Amino acid sequence: MDFIEILKAVILGIIQGITEWLPISSTGHLILFDNIWPMTSTPEFFEVFKVVIQFGSILAVLVLFFHKLNPFSAHKSRREKKETFDLWKKVAVGCVPIIIVGLPLDMVLEDYLSSVYIIAATLIIYGIAFIVIENMKRRPSMRSLGELTFKTAFFIGCFQVLAAIPGTSRSGATILGAVLLGCSRYVASEFSFFLAIPVMAGASGLKLIKYFLKAGMFSGTEWVLLIIGTVVSFVVSVFAIRMLLSYIRKHDFKIFGVYRILLGIIIIIYFGFIG
Repeated sequence: MDFIEILKAVILGIIQGITEWLPISSTGHLILFDNIWPMTSTPEFFEVFKVVIQFGSILAVLVLFFHKLNPFSAHKSRREKKETFDLWKKVAVGCVPIIIVGLPLDMVLEDYLSSVYIIAATLIIYGIAFIVIENMKRRPSMRSLGELTFKTAFFIGCFQVLAAIPGTSRSGATILGAVLLGCSRYVASEFSFFLAIPVMAGASGLKLIKYFLKAGMFSGTEWVLLIIGTVVSFVVSVFAIRMLLSYIRKHDFKIFGVYRILLGIIIIIYFGFIG
């Protein structure tokens, strides 16, 4: 087993764990890292690797929010169980746009929009959007998940479709959309986490099926790299989610907007003039 490949899997797991939940684009960061220091495996394996390690991130959400997401908890009252079922129904409604539009669109655009310059552009555009929207100082009308309506959940799901373009950020698009639609930052972030569970699980499952049909089973080395990346993604995601929820209790999203703009500019300079 090549130590360098293991190190790359660890770094990619760290990148996934941090950037999946912060609104700065996990896919964009993973693609950029692969452009700078690519894995020696086939491009097809990297494509499935960067999606499958999302299982670790999904597991982190399920572990951290197990009580809130479990409608069968013996510690919940009948009303609380109903609220939990309603939350899952809202998640299901929010997934409708990505199922109808997003998945087919992703399959079509995946091979054409992974350019570093497109990633740079979307990083900058949504970075500006975060700053502009935060400067509008909108007063949220929905401060709890219980106040989130099914209609709002659907439209948040529509914003999620935008993440088919690399560099957009699934969490960034859904959080931005939720805030624009009247959610508090905390509600926007939590619902974005929950919306990710079926979406990311479905995307990972489809990617695995496509890979197995085309290339067969993974080699022993590839299994090890996938497991390492997934485990690291899980551990880092736990800390990233806690950090984000703690941060937004007292701060806004402007810092992420600034980060996106600076990173987009650095990418253009590096790949346009240096790399």
